[in-house]
Amino acid sequence: MVEDEEALRILTRTCLESNQYRVLEAPDAAAALDLARKHEGHIHLLLTDLIMPGMSGRELADKLVGLRPEIKVLYMSGYTNDLIDQQGLLDRDTILLEKPFTLQSLLTKVYHALHTALEGKTATV
Repeated sequence: MVEDEEALRILTRTCLESNQYRVLEAPDAAAALDLARKHEGHIHLLLTDLIMPGMSGRELADKLVGLRPEIKVLYMSGYTNDLIDQQGLLDRDTILLEKPFTLQSLLTKVYHALHTALEGKTATV
């Protein structure tokens, strides 16, 4: 999970871990790439903020998929779907969950990303 806002990162990690997910966390894209390079086990899912300082979540996802082609990607954002579409930050068929999100919404999207064949779509949290 990559989130530059510390409080949200801690809360999201706690919610996921309390629901039996193992979480690796990073405060930014550079730290996430370093963590992914060093981690010897599988990483099944990248949960990343879309807009971050330095490198966007989409740029991070592109790089991480290059390192770990099997990884699924979910984005989360405080920006609305309309604004993201206008800026061209994600493909039109990308599903986006806007922040703030509920625990149930987070868990539903994570489950969906991990267990549903999306046929070329990227689920978004």
